[in-house]
Amino acid sequence: MHKGSCQCGAIEFEVQGDLKDPVACHCDQCRQATSHYLVSCEVQKDDLKVRGEENISWYQSSEKVRRGFCLMCGSPLFFDAVQKDWIGVSAGAFEKPTNVKLAQHIFVAEKGDYYEITDGLPQNEH
Repeated sequence: MHKGSCQCGAIEFEVQGDLKDPVACHCDQCRQATSHYLVSCEVQKDDLKVRGEENISWYQSSEKVRRGFCLMCGSPLFFDAVQKDWIGVSAGAFEKPTNVKLAQHIFVAEKGDYYEITDGLPQNEH
């Protein structure tokens, strides 16, 4: 089991089982939402248990995706592909150790112009 929370602790969560290696998304929306890029782990929705759901603010960022933030501290926590059986959980919100390693970068065609990706991991344009 893996546990985590927002910065202020108003939202706590746990995920049953092992985490998948996270993916770094460099799309314009993730960069705007996080002020850099979003690194998240996909977990099965049924494996995610949340305490403090009343403190989640959901923003419908597209027809297919909503993003969950803490109402109290603003921490970006969830990337919910509403028609999928998985949800992205911000990797930085998990307690250590996570026992995962960054797997790849996606939407690198939209990455910020102020940094380079030099870690040697796979990069997908979209």
